Amino acid sequence: MMFRALSADWLKIRGKGIWFLAALGPIGLAGMQGLNFGLRYDYLMKSYAADPWGGLLENVLFFVPIALFLGTTLVCSLMANVEHQLSSWKQLLALPISRTAVFSAKFVQAFLILCVSCLLLSVSTAVLGIMLGMGVEQMPYMDLLRIGFVQLFAALPMLAFQLWLSLTLKNQGIAVGIGVTASVVSMFALQFPDWMPLKWPLMAYMGPDQAKVIGAGLLLGALIICAGMIHFNRKDVD
Repeated sequence: MMFRALSADWLKIRGKGIWFLAALGPIGLAGMQGLNFGLRYDYLMKSYAADPWGGLLENVLFFVPIALFLGTTLVCSLMANVEHQLSSWKQLLALPISRTAVFSAKFVQAFLILCVSCLLLSVSTAVLGIMLGMGVEQMPYMDLLRIGFVQLFAALPMLAFQLWLSLTLKNQGIAVGIGVTASVVSMFALQFPDWMPLKWPLMAYMGPDQAKVIGAGLLLGALIICAGMIHFNRKDVD
């Protein structure tokens, strides 16, 4: 049942700019670092002479949580807005399909879109490194994959929370406002205590207990998904 709902959801987001947004974030992030290295090439390559790939990943790393939180917010809001703008919730929920399947399909769709975005980040960062003259032989393939995906797993609580808000509130300003605020605040994440979820994406990549942080993100994300699903099942959606 969920797969039927998911198939319909892919059709609904056609021409809504969601795929453009999913590509813009990672490519824009790589482009920003290309400009950074282009303007300070000699200085940065000398600074990272021992590990140029590590230096590039370090420069990309701290912008990933900002892009993830903002991207999660906009993807969830745009997906939900398709239903809100057309006032199609009543028609959708009148079909012989459970609300749980509808909510689950929206979550899977958002997660897969963000996975594509993380893969594009890995690819665009690798291409940037090659263009900057970093050796292909020394390319850290696993770290290139980890820089996006482990942070996405640690950011699942934000994805679940944003989807919950976006689907249950017709006024998307509330969800977007919270997401933008979280994105801005995450710039200071290293100063936060370890228990704050806004710090988890960075800790999942560079912290001492990376597996525990990823596990905490998955667990809290699952709990928020369950809470959102229960609320969505009981709420009258316009």
